[in-house]
Amino acid sequence: MTKQHELWINGEHCKPTSGQYFDVLNPIDDSVYCTAAEGNDADINKAVESAQACFNSYGKGLAKDREAMLCKAADLLERDRQEFLDILIDEIGSPINKAQFEVQYAIGHLRAAAGSARRVTGQTIPSDTPGRLSMSVRKPLGVIAAITPFNVPLIKSAKLIASPLATGNTVVLLCSEEAPSLSYRFAQLIHEAGFPAGALNVVSGFGMDIGDFLTGHPLVKTVMFTGSSRVGQHISEICGKQMKHAVLELGGKNPLIILADADIDKAIQTAVFGMFLYQGQACMASSRIIVEAPVYDEFIKKFSAAANGLSLGDLREMSTILGPIISPRQRDRIRHHIEDAREKGATVLTGGEWEGNRCQPTILTHVNKDMTVCYEETFGPVTSVYSVDDIDAALEMANDTRYGLSAAICTTNINSALMLAENINAGMVHINAPTLYDEPHVPFGGTGESGFGREGVEVDADVLTEWKWITIQLPTDAPAH
Repeated sequence: MTKQHELWINGEHCKPTSGQYFDVLNPIDDSVYCTAAEGNDADINKAVESAQACFNSYGKGLAKDREAMLCKAADLLERDRQEFLDILIDEIGSPINKAQFEVQYAIGHLRAAAGSARRVTGQTIPSDTPGRLSMSVRKPLGVIAAITPFNVPLIKSAKLIASPLATGNTVVLLCSEEAPSLSYRFAQLIHEAGFPAGALNVVSGFGMDIGDFLTGHPLVKTVMFTGSSRVGQHISEICGKQMKHAVLELGGKNPLIILADADIDKAIQTAVFGMFLYQGQACMASSRIIVEAPVYDEFIKKFSAAANGLSLGDLREMSTILGPIISPRQRDRIRHHIEDAREKGATVLTGGEWEGNRCQPTILTHVNKDMTVCYEETFGPVTSVYSVDDIDAALEMANDTRYGLSAAICTTNINSALMLAENINAGMVHINAPTLYDEPHVPFGGTGESGFGREGVEVDADVLTEWKWITIQLPTDAPAH
């Protein structure tokens, strides 16, 4: 029997106001995986008001209690690891190796966030006025709107829920319509960990219908969004007009630079992992590979062979790298990018064909600026390889993009590596490692159309709390003792 998911508001399941539900498909064969409640503005309002009511008491709670509940949530996720792995495989088509990484990351992020609960600290400040004690404190903001994508729903649930809860805020989560099961299951885990009713509320539905109402709700103080640059820009406009914070983690067209002195075999491993993990449905995928001319021929020969050897097998087999593309709309986008490039003169070195809902790992050469794939994010297993004459040309090409999320460099020359790392316009640069990488405590995020602000437990307090300055005027004529 197909499972049906209700909304999660104020610590309990509730039916959508509309009475409507939508099908969620298993991308491997487009069979119905589950049905989910289709929330509307009334449901969003109910969720936000529930979060606000909870915040009135939760925001005054003790850091040690938030720490303990987040630690318990991590333990519960360890306990229920297999259940979450199964959801990631069957709901969004994750190969098991990617699903395992996602579960382990989420466990780590919950524990890292637990530690940050005690680090929401202020400071004492010297005053220019005699006898005046001056101090600053951090106060939680209130209701945080979190909007998560389909591709890493557990990682993003952990990121966009744990840190707000750790800092004394409450959350309304609008989950991807393609991954509601994961979000609702995570909400139950958070509730089991001891968080009060209303601390986390989850609404499923379609962002184009209810996203603006959530992000523009007057009780929402900060919006944390992961998704496309186009939608991120729209959310930024809404938040800007209302003078509210926004953390936007958006798209990428990430360069991987391979210099002539690189270890080519290791560079191949770096390129394969960085581009084809989760069939390229990652904002950090290495969709532009820039190779110095002396090693270009060797690289494309070995890279093509490695791509052709990748498995499109059973998602529960560790050898499988590529799974299905999430939806018909995304499959059409990938097809368009490949065909547009082919028609305009690109060479499809490998792939370009489909096996059911899976796109073969595709490598393009002779890509030029007239092709859609040159500048637009494909969000699939499609990468372009370019030859450049020298390191300066590599840097110029790397920066020829309106995105600026992640970049990587393969070289044995530390001076070259650091020069590129300093000058590439990206929020993250990895040397002799893939573009696709993250840890819970780092300042994760990009520049340009890749977003605004940073995520990570070390920096989250900057956007999830508000500074308050407090002074106390002490008597200056008190008798001496």
